[in-house]
Amino acid sequence: MSREKVVGLGGIFIRARNAEGLRKWYFRHLGIDITEWGGAAFAQTTGDETYWSVFEEKSDYMPKRQLTMINWRVANLDKMLDQLRLADIRVEDHIEASAQGRFGWAYDIEGNKFELWEPPAEE
Repeated sequence: MSREKVVGLGGIFIRARNAEGLRKWYFRHLGIDITEWGGAAFAQTTGDETYWSVFEEKSDYMPKRQLTMINWRVANLDKMLDQLRLADIRVEDHIEASAQGRFGWAYDIEGNKFELWEPPAEE
């Protein structure tokens, strides 16, 4: 008998002090179309992988008070970071580049750090 396993990410859920305000913030600054049920659905296509990872408790990859961090895929990291800066949103100054792509970080209005990921160009 084969074991059942997780086949993908089903959703990301965020608790917020001001849920409506946070929804509006993500719509205004990241372009996430919020539906009448209060969230958004993203269609996946082949080659559009979603990644999952567990970090050591002592990792400094995200703030200590934050147990999770969302990684948002973007087409153009530089343009997205510039757009956020123009809106006076806190954006970290450094960008990391690796074989996996380019990464940048910013914070939403509730202080949650999130990651922006530009996958590597198709070769």
